[in-house]
Amino acid sequence: MPNQPNQDELFAAVDELLAGEPELPLPGERARLREAAGVTQARLAQVLRTSTQTVKNWENGRSEPRPPRREAYLRLLEGWAAKHPAEPATEPAPETFTSSVPAPEQPAPADGPAHDPVPVPASSLPPNRSAVAASRPAGASRTASASRRPARSKAAAPAADSRFPNGPLAVLDGDGTAYCLGGVLLDCPATTIAQLVEWTLQESGIGQARLHRHGKDSDPLVVLTQSAAVRFGLPERLEDRRDLRLAEDHPVVRQLARVKWKLTQRGFGPWPRIYRPAEAGRRQCVQLAILPWDALDIRAWGNVASLHPADLARVLGVFASRVFTPRGSTAVTGLELMTALRPPTRPVKDDTTGEWVSGPNPGALARPVDPAPPDAPQEHPVAQGWEGGFLDEEAYQWVRDPQLLSDEECLLPWAVGIDINTAFLAAAARLTVGLSQPVPVTAPVFDKKIPGTWLADLSHIEMDPRLPNPFTPSGLRPDGPGWYTTATLAYAEELGHEVRPIEAYLRQETGAYLDPWHDRLKDAYLTTTADMGIPVDKDTDPAAFLDAMALHKTYAAATGTRLETLRAALTELPASRADMSDEDLAALVRRHQQGAMVLSAIKSTVKGGIGKLRERPQGRHYKDGERWPALERPTWRPDIRAAVIAKARVNMHRKMAKLAALTGLYPLAVLSDCVAYASPGPSALDFLPTDGDGAPVYGTFRVGANPGLCKVEGVQEMAWAVDLMEQGYNPARHIKGGDAVMDEGE
Repeated sequence: MPNQPNQDELFAAVDELLAGEPELPLPGERARLREAAGVTQARLAQVLRTSTQTVKNWENGRSEPRPPRREAYLRLLEGWAAKHPAEPATEPAPETFTSSVPAPEQPAPADGPAHDPVPVPASSLPPNRSAVAASRPAGASRTASASRRPARSKAAAPAADSRFPNGPLAVLDGDGTAYCLGGVLLDCPATTIAQLVEWTLQESGIGQARLHRHGKDSDPLVVLTQSAAVRFGLPERLEDRRDLRLAEDHPVVRQLARVKWKLTQRGFGPWPRIYRPAEAGRRQCVQLAILPWDALDIRAWGNVASLHPADLARVLGVFASRVFTPRGSTAVTGLELMTALRPPTRPVKDDTTGEWVSGPNPGALARPVDPAPPDAPQEHPVAQGWEGGFLDEEAYQWVRDPQLLSDEECLLPWAVGIDINTAFLAAAARLTVGLSQPVPVTAPVFDKKIPGTWLADLSHIEMDPRLPNPFTPSGLRPDGPGWYTTATLAYAEELGHEVRPIEAYLRQETGAYLDPWHDRLKDAYLTTTADMGIPVDKDTDPAAFLDAMALHKTYAAATGTRLETLRAALTELPASRADMSDEDLAALVRRHQQGAMVLSAIKSTVKGGIGKLRERPQGRHYKDGERWPALERPTWRPDIRAAVIAKARVNMHRKMAKLAALTGLYPLAVLSDCVAYASPGPSALDFLPTDGDGAPVYGTFRVGANPGLCKVEGVQEMAWAVDLMEQGYNPARHIKGGDAVMDEGE
């Protein structure tokens, strides 16, 4: 028999079993704690000496940390949990694009709206306004109760924040029906704009919680349809097409002033912001978006304004949930998102008084700073009298000299354009930028880790003329010394050239300011892409991705197309489902069309947000040398814009050079994030190289959904491309098709 253990040994073994291994919080809670602490996944990965993807896997439950990182991670999470305890809340059901009715319990009428994308069975159409009013649950009708709080329909999803049970926004129709995210219907009794603002703040239950613990909640957004605008006495269109605002003596503006509501400096335009001073720390502000005044730009949102209010609420609500509640144009929203994720200030305790005061938030842009003279646009005050040249870091606009086309290239049948997915967003990842003011330095030693603007001569560097020069947006060789960002000079060093700057303006306080912005927009982009059945895994077979993209484009372009015509088009595509029922096909078309609108808005938010960092003066009365309002915000940073664009251009050149070295293929033309190549077949896979296993070669263009990977932009005959090049036009601009040649100069 084995030796009998004594009591102390047994108790010790039992105590060890009871203690067990400390459990980590659930994956969702891990992400919440990190976000509450204002730490990015990239920063956490750096601290724990692992990869960003590993941290993402921990937070979505795909994997668990192992010793020794597990103990360190647990200790960090416990510390964060003590500082940021969870608030009682439930997660909302995920919103999708598959349903078109505001509430499942409400039967759709046979006469759907005329603007539905394709002829579909009546059962799948959204109800019209009169039908909504007739089928609204009894509890949602207006009552004479003291609170006048409208009841929600039974379709309402559980709220993520109890303060905003009805989501971030509402679309208000002319009959007083407010459509919210998740199929929620509200009754709005307001008949004036002032009453609408009061109702929104006190009764609607819409808004969005802050994205950072030191930030502010997003103000509720109410979108007014054309009939709603008429209901509130607004004109069908703005007569002032220059300033885009109502006159100060308009009855609506005067009525707001009488009841002490204020307007921001941009007045009552397509995106009016109506507010009163905060009371007891609580904001009193409502944002409106007026559809008949073109609040939703078709270039960013597509035909979203033509949707039924229920579908419009869904598209805008999904964008708001994944990105941010719209604050104006997508450019404004992109810039505001930066501030929401990196607030400029935080509470700090004054050592002298012991009071909590506002202080700078580490890693954020805390105060406005003037640019270095070469960074500034020429109308800026610091640029007046400056004769030392200016930074010219812009996206590529380059066409290869037709004389450099080989006979073999000209005989190839196709020209294929490939587009880099959200190239500026990919360039923003892990980009170190300056957070402080620029400091002039004479004869500096180049350091690729220091963000700044450097004066250097790169004109002596010989480059293959079949490739665009990497140092200029025109792709032409520099003609002497010029100002460059750190990314451009670092690439010159990477190519084996010695860099000797003449002078520089450097920023010593640095950080990856755009990382949270990048992470949120990337997640929104990939989530929306996956919603439409497009594979987003980096290991996806490129052919399967391109097939899924072809299907998506066919569905998204089906507006006004009859089902029979659409089915005929689908039979020619791989992996199509042309044999599905009319109802399922109509739902699939709607899903792809609405998803495409969200994707378009996300991409426009990226480009517009980066562009807004260098907002130019507006107004016919402006004179060079005067300051303009944008200069007074911390996010007016032309140097950061230049750094992003320079990195995107360098990334593209690196891939073009690698592809040329491996295959001997050279681009025909480049326009921003699109590059055109001669190809033996009508697909990018016909000319992009693969290794022995058929996998894409690292360092060249790779097909896929992720930011920085590429997809097919368009395909044309090679003779067409050569003809454009000989006329001086850029094939990359026009390869998607259509008669766009006359827009070359715009």
